[in-house]
Amino acid sequence: MAIDPSAVVHPSAKIHKNAKICAYAIIGANVEIASGTIVESHAVIQGPTKIGKNNHIYSFASIGGDPQDITYAHGQESNLIIGDDNLIREFCTINRGTEKENSITRVGSNNMLMAYVHIAHDCEVGNHIIMSNNASLAGHVKVRDWAILGGFTLVKQFCIVGMHTYIGMGCQVNKDIPSYLVASGVQTSIRSINAEGMRRRGFSPNAIAAIKRAFKLVYRESGLLDQSLRELKQSESDHPEVMQFIECIRSSKVGIMRGPAEE
Repeated sequence: MAIDPSAVVHPSAKIHKNAKICAYAIIGANVEIASGTIVESHAVIQGPTKIGKNNHIYSFASIGGDPQDITYAHGQESNLIIGDDNLIREFCTINRGTEKENSITRVGSNNMLMAYVHIAHDCEVGNHIIMSNNASLAGHVKVRDWAILGGFTLVKQFCIVGMHTYIGMGCQVNKDIPSYLVASGVQTSIRSINAEGMRRRGFSPNAIAAIKRAFKLVYRESGLLDQSLRELKQSESDHPEVMQFIECIRSSKVGIMRGPAEE
């Protein structure tokens, strides 16, 4: 176990023998850190927090702090679970969950969280996600696999960001973004499908074309949304990507972001 003598580690913390805790890092009570994880100097990790394998947590990150929620009372059940192979850069903040939603904030695996990213209480962040500098999630936000959030993106409470989405720099997201779409602009709205992202991740031309047809029907035609979704379910039932797109819209509790024509 490589723990620098100047690091402060609570006696109840469980640090794997192959983890590395650098100078002046602080590891609080009820923290578990698995093999291969590196905690750089001056990072602070509070518990209850479980951190998986091969993560790299950079200097001055604040991980597992109390929820920023006025209803949270000290002593309530509150946890943070982080997966494997994440890069968590300087000054990131990730808060534990509250009793409102299973008392857990979750961050998956293979994510890149750039400097000053904030993930609030009760969020669920999936896998292979990039959050650029200063991107911030309010409480109870869900970000699905392979999403990319541009710098200074702000996501409102309870919103869902779908799989394989791309959100441009400085966007304000106040409704759900269905999978496979691009959102951008000062007055943020849905602009197109994320065709380039889908190509890079191995989606077939047929799958991309199917999502393009689904996008056109929902975002560019003048029909009612429910009618458009019924048409898609019938005409594109052999494309799982379109079924996922439909499910994102059907399951939305806060409504979906629309395109420029609907602003």
